[in-house]
Amino acid sequence: MRPLDLTADNIEAYLAEQSANDMLRFITCGSVDDGKSTLIGRLLYESKLIFDDQLAALEADSKRMGTQGGNIDFALLVDGLAAEREQGITIDVAYRAFTTPKRKFIVADTPGHEQYTRNMATGASTADLAVLLVDTSKGILTQTRRHAYITTLLGIRHLVLAVNKMDLVGFDKATFEKIEQDFHVFAEEIGAGEVTCIPMSALGGCNVTERGPETPWYNGPTLLEHIETVDITSAETEKPARMPVQWVCRPDHTFRGFAGTLTSGVLKPGDPVKVLPSARESRVQRIVTIDGDLETAVAGQSVMVTLQHEIDASRGSVICAADAPVEVADQFEVQVLWMGDEEMLPSRPYLIKLGARTVPGKLATPKYEVNVNTLEHTAARTLALNEIGVCNLSLDEQVPFAPYEEDRDLGGFIIIDRFTNNTVGLGLIHFALRRASNIHWQALDVNKQTRSQTKNQKPTVLWFTGLSGSGKSTVANIVEKRLTAMGHHTYLLDGDNVRHGLNRDLGFTDADRVENIRRVSEVARLMADAGLIVLVSFISPFRSERRMTREMLEAGEFVEIHVDTPLEVCEARDVKGLYAKARAGQIKNFTGIDSDYEAPENAEIRIDTSDKTPDVTAGEIIEYLENAGRLKP
Repeated sequence: MRPLDLTADNIEAYLAEQSANDMLRFITCGSVDDGKSTLIGRLLYESKLIFDDQLAALEADSKRMGTQGGNIDFALLVDGLAAEREQGITIDVAYRAFTTPKRKFIVADTPGHEQYTRNMATGASTADLAVLLVDTSKGILTQTRRHAYITTLLGIRHLVLAVNKMDLVGFDKATFEKIEQDFHVFAEEIGAGEVTCIPMSALGGCNVTERGPETPWYNGPTLLEHIETVDITSAETEKPARMPVQWVCRPDHTFRGFAGTLTSGVLKPGDPVKVLPSARESRVQRIVTIDGDLETAVAGQSVMVTLQHEIDASRGSVICAADAPVEVADQFEVQVLWMGDEEMLPSRPYLIKLGARTVPGKLATPKYEVNVNTLEHTAARTLALNEIGVCNLSLDEQVPFAPYEEDRDLGGFIIIDRFTNNTVGLGLIHFALRRASNIHWQALDVNKQTRSQTKNQKPTVLWFTGLSGSGKSTVANIVEKRLTAMGHHTYLLDGDNVRHGLNRDLGFTDADRVENIRRVSEVARLMADAGLIVLVSFISPFRSERRMTREMLEAGEFVEIHVDTPLEVCEARDVKGLYAKARAGQIKNFTGIDSDYEAPENAEIRIDTSDKTPDVTAGEIIEYLENAGRLKP
């Protein structure tokens, strides 16, 4: 590699040369302590891309930490967090940008610890190439396979197997070839793209930027030679034009532009386009940039497009070539990498962020989980941290999409917890489910309003929630008797009774509790549509599912009743003897003992049966319904 010798005479030529170079985004990944941070530090050091003050600080830190005796510890260059330096592991993703005469780079140093696999996946999601390190003395580990599987899953088609720490085995050729052979077998099984294996010692610099004399038997490229020359050109410009809308610019009534990145294809003024999901058609009027209008926009460019017609398009819409639009659907088969500390709960509402669009959605029970060691498909009822599985996804509205293998931007999504706002998973769309396009809402002549008017009442769901023994069923039963005596049409859904039939197949794990409430919520919604006053008496311990039910119904139809009887009172009653069994460990996942109850924060009605009789609390509920106008049409 030539040294940088910049003077006033050649600086402009150098800058012009650099601006013409393309950019490679790559990650380093692999198991814990395989040498990822050391490799990047060595790469930057050998390429003379560290400033003098950085080098001085690195030398001082290396002496202070003492991890490499008196030598430089290159890992400290990218292990920026104090916790990382203390433990000698990478926790977060560290990004570094650097340039050589042949190419520009952005490298993401990703963590190897299993606990931080989510961070590794984040770094891999935008990479063109992955450098997967293997500690020669340990060989291929589970985390090595997991990272290889994830990089392949996320569409990275160039993989470098950096067989590191060759100095620990005396640069033995046979050891390298055994690891290389084993990995090629696994790579073929997972459908990995191009794999290049390089023996190296990141600590000593062998085959990082310069060919090492320690490996005379190796005739391949060094790591730097490979990443400088690997062909990452894609056929994106040959695909149909697609531009997800990130922002609608409307400074005044004379201008309306749609800003975004053209993810594939070519756009020119006059090109016919279709905007999804509205399916309205128009033509490109202008392609606007900060430097002026363009005659042509190509994949990878960020532009603002104006159209000849005023059509329905907003953030999350996709502008496509009119003759090759993307699909629109609301149900899919997807592959999911779960990244949350708490397991995935099938049927729980999550937020699904697909491109610039965020919509509520639910994941079904996994069809199977993938064992990253054997690639075997195993049965699973849920997914835990770092587990990968395939399941169906149902969204609350239709979205434009493309299968992930065809378009990473329109086929990938993240899963967000609605209460914590944490990202708990990432997913890749395989295909839309046929049933999504085969099933449509059937128009009916008799509607909810007509049914409720004939009953002289407003459809209402009275949702009783509280601990076991709080008095939910007792109060709900009295309320229904009084409403019936008043001439109203009701139905009581009780937790125990429903588990004898509709939900007899469900247990009491968190996942089963979520499905239990989902089914009951759908039944309650149908009964409300019939014009009934529905009384639902369930522990329903999670706020998320109670909120889900509220959102299914029209404003005012859901009345949450928190039967807020203290745990000690409920346990003293122990009518069914359940608390005693739970305390003795004979019943697992019992709410209030070893399973949490999330109390309502803003319930319409709060009652406490420890200081009021059931008749009194029932009267308070009837009074609320009368005052709210729910007992008249």
